[in-house]
Amino acid sequence: MSAAPARKETYAADLVEGEYAFTMADFRKVAAMLYEQAGIVLSDSKVTLVYSRLAKRLRARRLSTFAEYLNYVESPEADDERVEMLNSLTTNLTRFYREPHHFEHLRDKIILPMAGKLRSGGKLRIWSAGCSTGQEAYTIGLTILSAIPQAADLDVKILATDIDSNVLAHCREGAYAPDLVQPIPNDLRERWMDRDGTRWRANATLRSLVTFNELNLMGSWPMKGPFDAIFCRNVVIYFDEPTQEKLWGRMVRLLGPDGRLYIGHSERVGPDVKGLANDGLTVYRRSGGAA
Repeated sequence: MSAAPARKETYAADLVEGEYAFTMADFRKVAAMLYEQAGIVLSDSKVTLVYSRLAKRLRARRLSTFAEYLNYVESPEADDERVEMLNSLTTNLTRFYREPHHFEHLRDKIILPMAGKLRSGGKLRIWSAGCSTGQEAYTIGLTILSAIPQAADLDVKILATDIDSNVLAHCREGAYAPDLVQPIPNDLRERWMDRDGTRWRANATLRSLVTFNELNLMGSWPMKGPFDAIFCRNVVIYFDEPTQEKLWGRMVRLLGPDGRLYIGHSERVGPDVKGLANDGLTVYRRSGGAA
């Protein structure tokens, strides 16, 4: 009766072929921790990815086995390492103007119609949830500035959050290699970004629009809204369906009247999430009551 689990463990170790033995039991424990902390579901296809990312943490902690590492992570004194493990396993993939139709929609349906109100003392609030290394939040800022160049002098604020504490310092610096800023239109790049050695850096005006904070979407949310727009793109694909529906529902309740929710191209809002109406390709508008 014990033969089947032994074959699974050997398969996982042989598959990785690394310096540390990595059993299926180790992988399952990592997966359970990640789901508990962040709601992220790890499929068995992620064995090699998990090994490669956490092996670096074993080296950093001078531990010789995954069992030692996981026991340490579960200990009361390992708060910092739990954060490092979480940071290692979360994916940071983004780029400027990713899914550009969203930013065209934001400009045409939200920013331009609000321009007069903003100049008369109104406010604009946008949340970039799962901001990764910051390109989405700064693209939102560039979109606003392209329509309202004096936005930094108005009541305009972009909140950008991510679970990975390591990327937030990079976000706040706002500096990117030349190849990463290629999607930015030349006129916007020249006006709202500065040369910083070999890199381009969001200038003070662009940076002033964005506040970057650490936030675990599975935890409590200190912000109260309402938001005119929420960008949560290519984030919930790592969650199971019940978790996705719960998060969409929480976001709906933070949207103001006619507020928009922008999601990733491979994501969908299920019919059980109330209070949203389709408003374009992977764009939803708040309408009626929220669940």
